[in-house]
Amino acid sequence: MDPQIMNNIERGQAIARLLFESFRDKGIHGRNDMPEDKPPPGVQVGSLGQVLFITLTVAIDYQRDADALWESSRKTFTDAETRYLFDPAAVHAAEPTRVRMDLSKYGVSKKPKKDSDIWRTVAITFHKKWRGDPRNFLADCGWDAVTILQRLSADSHLVAGRRRPDYPYLRGPKIGPLWLRMLSDNVGLSIQRLDEVPIPVDVHIARASLAIGIVRGRYDGGGSEIYERIRRAWAAAVKGLKIGERPMRALDLDEPLWHLSKYGCTSRHLETGTCPKYGSCEARAFCVLGKVIIQGNQVTLDT
Repeated sequence: MDPQIMNNIERGQAIARLLFESFRDKGIHGRNDMPEDKPPPGVQVGSLGQVLFITLTVAIDYQRDADALWESSRKTFTDAETRYLFDPAAVHAAEPTRVRMDLSKYGVSKKPKKDSDIWRTVAITFHKKWRGDPRNFLADCGWDAVTILQRLSADSHLVAGRRRPDYPYLRGPKIGPLWLRMLSDNVGLSIQRLDEVPIPVDVHIARASLAIGIVRGRYDGGGSEIYERIRRAWAAAVKGLKIGERPMRALDLDEPLWHLSKYGCTSRHLETGTCPKYGSCEARAFCVLGKVIIQGNQVTLDT
């Protein structure tokens, strides 16, 4: 444990309830909509179409502007010529070069080879192993969140004598939990033990968490250590808190923190921490001054 970094769990408990209630009421910075909330036209909430739309899009939700990614994905789904990309059997049957080209048509892919490889692998896995329906995979995991995350990481297939992951990127520490939250919140699937799923930390979750001081101190290095600190801090902060009759989950803070950063903390001065959104920010009582810089996989913290 780095003595220059500390977690403030009591602070996190106070912030957790404030953020959740604010987001549920009037929003954070006046917003409580997420890029993935709106399904493509004609797609029913809870349908297989929505499950596949969310599953395949979120699998390439890395280092991306989320609003642009999900809007591009909706356009791709709406176009009759590219809608097949959301049908695992059709992706399996299509030439890889066609998949790559069609994922680029509306900008779903920004790294055409990498993104199309991820998309094809995930789609073909669900086609070959789960009859084209991710819900069959979830059922095989007993609808248990912890088991699902373990299987996402462990399941693989043989290619040219080497084991390859069945779910590249979907199995990652950010995207796996994010996928489960979307399946629960947006699709309405009943998944058990979501309270044991860590918060999916991306640059927005990290920036907001550091700006409100649940993790603070001095640090200059790779993001993986800080991101893990943030996951552990929020897991500890929500313990014992309730939302109605159920325990609060770290996942419940994903959307509020994302909004806090995107529409607020992103405007902070990198060196001083002063923020033009301070006066109207729901979390202003917890804002900390000091340096919070996240560039790529590097984090500099002095708060």
